[in-house]
Amino acid sequence: VQLQASGGGLVQAGGSLRLSCIASGMSFTSRTMNWYRQAPGKQRELVATMTNDGTTNYAESVKARFTISRDNAKNTVYLQMNNLKPEDTGVYYCNAVRFPSAYWGQGTQVTVSS
Repeated sequence: VQLQASGGGLVQAGGSLRLSCIASGMSFTSRTMNWYRQAPGKQRELVATMTNDGTTNYAESVKARFTISRDNAKNTVYLQMNNLKPEDTGVYYCNAVRFPSAYWGQGTQVTVSS
């Protein structure tokens, strides 16, 4: 089982990034996919969720700026991040859940400069 996240980088405030997370070794279509982030010195927080039936949910701080999507044919979940702010800086992790199991990717760094 593996989750490989990519797409992070350094961007100026107001810019955009698209994160990708490719899943392997699991039944991707049956899992809820999540994006979390962890800023330095802070707890990991849930940013966006997409269930296996396409229902989405977002943290209030990213609503209207971030969009989660998935391509089941490619076993991939995306996080489109627009109008980025310095407070969006952190390591972003993808997470795949189907009770009782949960898997984590290795994280990708996003840094937003002011």
